[in-house]
Amino acid sequence: MKAVALIKYLQVDDPESFLDAELDTPEPTGRDILVEVKAISVNPVDTKIRAPKDKIEETPRVIGWDASGVVTAVGPEVTLFKPGDAVYYAGDLTRPGSNQQFQLVDERIVGRKPTSLNHAEAAALPLTAITAWEAFFDRLNIEPDGGAEGQSVLIIGGAGGVGSIAIQLAKWAGLVVIATASRPETIAWVKQMGADHVVNHREDLVSQVRALGFQHVDHIAIFNDMRHWNAAVELIRPEGGIVSIDDTDLPMPMGGMKTKAASLHWEFMFARSMHQTPDMVEQHRLLSCVAELVDHGKIRSTLTKTLTPINAENLREAHRMVESGGMIGKVVLEGWS
Repeated sequence: MKAVALIKYLQVDDPESFLDAELDTPEPTGRDILVEVKAISVNPVDTKIRAPKDKIEETPRVIGWDASGVVTAVGPEVTLFKPGDAVYYAGDLTRPGSNQQFQLVDERIVGRKPTSLNHAEAAALPLTAITAWEAFFDRLNIEPDGGAEGQSVLIIGGAGGVGSIAIQLAKWAGLVVIATASRPETIAWVKQMGADHVVNHREDLVSQVRALGFQHVDHIAIFNDMRHWNAAVELIRPEGGIVSIDDTDLPMPMGGMKTKAASLHWEFMFARSMHQTPDMVEQHRLLSCVAELVDHGKIRSTLTKTLTPINAENLREAHRMVESGGMIGKVVLEGWS
């Protein structure tokens, strides 16, 4: 089968950072399904794993954690899917990734592809949808489907992949959304996604949010980095909650959190698959729910750029786009040459 792999961990402009390869097609066992990959998406986690380091792989390594495709075979313990089913998923950080023609993935972290989307549109969604869903509904315990009507959320990093889907999920939950963006094109994008208010994360967040009439907000999601920690602590309401997807070495003073009895949550969407948690199947369920929301017009794909075909050259270009820090929405690669 065709694949895009790496041997060395190099700068993305190095032509050896990704290589076109031919690998053996794997066979499913247990609860694994074998998926013929039709489209893939690139996320910041991909660029972090590919980033230069003093390491050489003995055999070609395939990374990538966003895919849409069709089931071609199933393991003997599979109950959720059958050959021919169209699926989408983010996969498992501890296993070979989606930058290959055929991929093994545990059925419990796979959802049925939205029927209203093509494979490229669907591939833009899984990792970010899982992250945003878990951040809001599992970590912050926000009630979905209108259950949080009138509550407020500040989404720091609104125009990125996670922020783009998070705004939509927040609106579905009934939240008043304040999203951050700093450029005219990103401001326009977060408004398209449904943000009620937009503030500039390159300026003082506290004064901007309070100028909108919010002394405090009920929930805060930090979807870019932790430089805004002090502002988040100042803005969170007493007994409110902050969720972050960014690990950091920056100082994180906790005094303000303590006196407000506020909570801090970490979201890492690979935790369930990495640790084989008893509730792994929740990712199957939430992806299926997201697919229903898409098919009912409640959620839209965040795809903004498609590259064809899936090969080393285009994957390098996608990584360059993500590493630039200027991405709006998601970049997808589709089809094999």
